[in-house]
Amino acid sequence: MSDPALAREIPHQIYKSTERILWRFEPIERSEDFISSETGLEKLDAICMQLIAIGEAVKNLDKVTERELLPKYPMIDWKRVMGMRDVLSHHYFDLDPEIVYSVCKNHIGPLRATVQEMMAQPGSP
Repeated sequence: MSDPALAREIPHQIYKSTERILWRFEPIERSEDFISSETGLEKLDAICMQLIAIGEAVKNLDKVTERELLPKYPMIDWKRVMGMRDVLSHHYFDLDPEIVYSVCKNHIGPLRATVQEMMAQPGSP
């Protein structure tokens, strides 16, 4: 069943999470920065929590829009976004800081831009 109010709120939540990730990622210059200090580990933990939240939110958005919204934005690999959530939630101790670094460096900005575009569409969720 479609829930228009929830479908409008979820992209805003995703957008806020991308903003938090980018802000927390700002001082990270290479993947080793995540594991070279306690501060780096805190950044890694905080970013991973936001990545989990984004993955869960994307799953919920897909569900409440009856799987019709995400295919309209094929520039994002939504299955990988959801899959990242699953890996982080279920295999946290196998976490590879290089993958998190790559996601932050290469994918969060485009995700943020896509979600912003999604929110700007007339009749948007």
